[in-house]
Amino acid sequence: MNKRLIVIGGGAAGFFCAVNAARLCPQLEVLLIEKTGKLLSKVKVSGGGRCNVTHAAPDIGYMAQRYPRGQHFVKKAFGHFFVPDTINWFAERGVELKTETDGRMFPVTDSSQTIIDCLLREADLYKIRILMQQEVTALQLTANGRWQVQLQHSPALDADYLCIAAGGYAQADKFNWLKATGHTIAAPAPSLFTLNMPGHPITALMGVSVPKALVKVTGSKLQEQGPLLITHWGLSGPAVLRLSAWGARELQQMQYTFTALVNWVPDYHENSLREEMQDLRHSLGGQKMYNKNPFELPQRLWQFLLQQAGIHETVRWADMPAKAQQLLVKNLVAMELPVKGKTTFKEEFVTCGGVQLTEINPATMESKLQPNLYFAGEVMDVDGITGGFNFQHAWTSGFVAAKAMQAKS
Repeated sequence: MNKRLIVIGGGAAGFFCAVNAARLCPQLEVLLIEKTGKLLSKVKVSGGGRCNVTHAAPDIGYMAQRYPRGQHFVKKAFGHFFVPDTINWFAERGVELKTETDGRMFPVTDSSQTIIDCLLREADLYKIRILMQQEVTALQLTANGRWQVQLQHSPALDADYLCIAAGGYAQADKFNWLKATGHTIAAPAPSLFTLNMPGHPITALMGVSVPKALVKVTGSKLQEQGPLLITHWGLSGPAVLRLSAWGARELQQMQYTFTALVNWVPDYHENSLREEMQDLRHSLGGQKMYNKNPFELPQRLWQFLLQQAGIHETVRWADMPAKAQQLLVKNLVAMELPVKGKTTFKEEFVTCGGVQLTEINPATMESKLQPNLYFAGEVMDVDGITGGFNFQHAWTSGFVAAKAMQAKS
């Protein structure tokens, strides 16, 4: 009798485990269960519909540092399947990837549908059975060592191997069916979100972006530098998203209510900027401040900062009052912005938390507590910053689990 693998979850990690297990173990019957009516939904929306497949990292050490949780774990796992393997895997199936200047990698078609079609073709080729709109309610290891998978609306199914790739959950109680297998769950917290500043005048500048700004959270060590985008609800852009990932647990404890300090000119600090201002008063003395922006900031932002410092549009550099200069310097290097709440970044919702990594073998993705039980993707307590890192973890963990099953069967 052929052995059976059941994969729970029809996202990137689940699909990658299913198609690779079916290819590497031809005698294995593979069944994939998805609780919604959609397959690969995160792949579809990632990167604005282009699918940020992976990241062109120079080495494993560099890549591992992009995971706020799970660095040591992914470092070991990447030794078995890394970025070049991902590139080759897709290339062998006719999908070429390209690298953008920031290291993010996309299909050359700039369409996530290319990745979806490739994975669906593989599933078809290896005759993987897919059950949609089937929610798993319980798992049980039977006396004969096989797994029994209870479904909400269908009879239970048996499997020799089980791979759980169910993604992250926002609520801890959603993990109860997994806890029943004896595993410990690190409490979930949102990651990759933008910051809300309801009613703050800066939101009038929506659409303005700054290529390099430094964002800090007062009362913590959290800070990130990078591109910053002002939105109609507050702040977004890579600097904020990275900050939200590294600070996921801390910001949750603060209930997303804190003061953000923004340095719009991170090459300066308060003293060096004060000195620069004195030089500018001499060199640009006769020019109107509103017209002459020496810091290459977007014009709308520059004029907003001048207004906040009480500087009228007719004021020339030489005539700037001392008090106004003091306020302008402060708002340029440490503008206080009160944050109250967060907003999910597009569709790219990521949670930190999940199955405790000490209970999983990174070389096989197999549970250390239960035989023939594997994990892949975000259901584990691993999450990366934005830029293709979460997908690389999905491909790696899915492949490693499939390879481990090949060694057993």
